[in-house]
Amino acid sequence: MASTTALLSLLSPIPTSRSLRSFTITTSQPSIFLRSRHRRISAIRSSSLAAQPVTTTSPQDLVESILSKVNGTDRGVKLAKEEHQEVADVAMQLSKFCVDAPVKCPLIFGEWDVVYCSVPTSPGGGYRTAIGRLIFKTDDMVQVVEAPDIVRNRVSFSLFGFIDGQVSLKGKLKILDEKWIQVIFEPPELKVGSLGFQYGGESEVKLEITYIDEKIRLGKGSRGSLFVFLRRN
Repeated sequence: MASTTALLSLLSPIPTSRSLRSFTITTSQPSIFLRSRHRRISAIRSSSLAAQPVTTTSPQDLVESILSKVNGTDRGVKLAKEEHQEVADVAMQLSKFCVDAPVKCPLIFGEWDVVYCSVPTSPGGGYRTAIGRLIFKTDDMVQVVEAPDIVRNRVSFSLFGFIDGQVSLKGKLKILDEKWIQVIFEPPELKVGSLGFQYGGESEVKLEITYIDEKIRLGKGSRGSLFVFLRRN
């Protein structure tokens, strides 16, 4: 075995200095190849990312998104805290697309369903508290804005589920600035069955219009309540 090893050693050529240089260059080539390949892959990735289109969410997509989040929630009552935040986030994005001076936009006029409020008692008052909703089952909650400056709010309900009733308010609209309005309401009128009477006194609300189009209107109350109005057909 020792003689065989010696023979192999003798048969192996002793590398010259030129051979060593060639050997060094040859052994360094894989490293150069890997670096070149890495550069090519990086360049391909960069060009691929640059070629990808920049997507932006349109107002129409945001409108559909916010309506899908509030649909079937009893105007927001059934939503959890984090779900209310999701609605607020979409409303914030929509506000970036609001027209200038929305209070002067003719789209403000018409009949609107109140489909969401971040605070259940903001529209409807005591009728929309936890106890109130058990006694007065809300059927419709409508706001009508008539030119030039009349606002009518109406909440239709079923008393204990079988006696129809309605609470209505009539108010006068006043423009405060390009986004804010104030409405001073007369005492509310309550109708239950064939009976009807007024009660209480005047009231007022201030509302900022944060977005409006042909389909929806968003408003924020002076205390931060967020409203979503859907135009009635």
